[in-house]
Amino acid sequence: MGRRALPRTLTPAPASPRGRDLARTAADSARDVLHPLLVVLRGLRALAGRGRRTWERTPRDRRGPALLLAVSCLVIVALVPYGPTLGTAALLAAGAWAGRGQARAAGQGPRTAAAQPDTPESTRLQALYEALVPYFSAPQDPRPLYEHGGDWRTAFDEHAFDEHGRLTGLRLRYPGYFTDGEDGARSRIEQLLQLKAGRGPEYRFDWDEADNRLTLTALPPLSTGIHAQRFVTAPGETVLGFTDDSAVQRTLPVTDGEELRDAPPVVWRTGPRSTEPHLLALGQAGSGTTTLLRSVTLQALQHGDVVVVDGGATGEYAFLTGREGVLAVESSVAGALSVLEWACRETERRLLAANFARRQGHPAPDDVRRPLWIVVDRPAALGHLAAGEGRADPQGLLTVPLRHGRTANVTVAVGEQYEAAGLLGEALFTHTRARVVLGPLTPEQIAAVLGTAPHTTPPECVPPGRGYARVGAGPVHRLQVPATPDPYDEEAPERLRCAVTALVPEPTEAPAAG
Repeated sequence: MGRRALPRTLTPAPASPRGRDLARTAADSARDVLHPLLVVLRGLRALAGRGRRTWERTPRDRRGPALLLAVSCLVIVALVPYGPTLGTAALLAAGAWAGRGQARAAGQGPRTAAAQPDTPESTRLQALYEALVPYFSAPQDPRPLYEHGGDWRTAFDEHAFDEHGRLTGLRLRYPGYFTDGEDGARSRIEQLLQLKAGRGPEYRFDWDEADNRLTLTALPPLSTGIHAQRFVTAPGETVLGFTDDSAVQRTLPVTDGEELRDAPPVVWRTGPRSTEPHLLALGQAGSGTTTLLRSVTLQALQHGDVVVVDGGATGEYAFLTGREGVLAVESSVAGALSVLEWACRETERRLLAANFARRQGHPAPDDVRRPLWIVVDRPAALGHLAAGEGRADPQGLLTVPLRHGRTANVTVAVGEQYEAAGLLGEALFTHTRARVVLGPLTPEQIAAVLGTAPHTTPPECVPPGRGYARVGAGPVHRLQVPATPDPYDEEAPERLRCAVTALVPEPTEAPAAG
């Protein structure tokens, strides 16, 4: 039996092309008419979402003051003439501006997260975020800032990479319950960040405990091209080396290789008004402690007299023998004991002369005001030789200059290898508050010498003369000692040897034969 055709009244009539055109035209017209309203609504929704996220990130102890401030602003706007009208207009304008970018993004078509490929930088930041989860999260936190599977954009405010894809800067937020006041907790985070960011460069960590922020910055290497030269300093100022531009507020004109530029120095002030009149430099063999003492000695000869004791007996100071202002250069046990005994008596004489002049109401004599420097390199080795010969340790003779040197205008500068630091006397550690540590040492070893750990990670490759310095209770600075080789060392570059020779004083005139 064949099918019967349906009545014509029940069959759907096909839409005419003209009807479709009319519907599309009406829809386009309505969209054009309502487009400003849609933009404003979309912008207001975006602003509301931002406000909600900001409110969630605000600590609970700050939500009350923030809410009070917002209510106060609303009351003030309501009381001002035409305030509600102007406030509504400003809100609509802000919504239109915020919705403008949303509309542009919507016009380009939706882009889902799956459609956006992860860049290598995003992958590294996500891995770094996941590594910080065990340290910056707690089970009792209802809304953790760091959680497994979370997004690094919720915790990292700023980041920067160089052209090679290496991390050069990062600013992150951490929860308020993290124990940022403990050195152990800080060091664990710093070691983790250094490991994930890369061990090549040197990083500085700036902790902002008030806002729970940590900033990591990759530091450029310090220049090794600065050699011994005349530095523009005042009497009583000694340049230990050079550091970062942001570490100090002073610069000096120096010759760096073939270039003349301004470099930030680490200045050590000595004399009667100094609170840190004595220096102790420690470092591993070949790290540059002798180079530092040579640089300090050449600067001291500009305004004072110097006594040098070379405990290592390597002849590193032989070029100073017989020069103007150099009173003695000794390397034997007998000679060192004799020179240090004289320095001890000279300190006592200066102390008595200065005290007598003050009681008489006169200034100190000229021979007391002229600085006297006692430079001792490797006193532990000298003490070992003295013990073998049955003599007293020469370090005991440094007690008087160390204790009364500031009043007598006597400065003591001592250099020793780090492995022999335990053989140094207690008086030497007590009175030397200007400290320098050189060479590839761990943060714990650096903190043991300077009293506190540096805010930077030790570099992977340490050139000679590279280390850290701290004067008194001041901050720890990165340090690069000026290249000051022995002018008699034929293995040193000729240019550097000539620079040192130009700073050596003229020889003293030999007495005429009778």
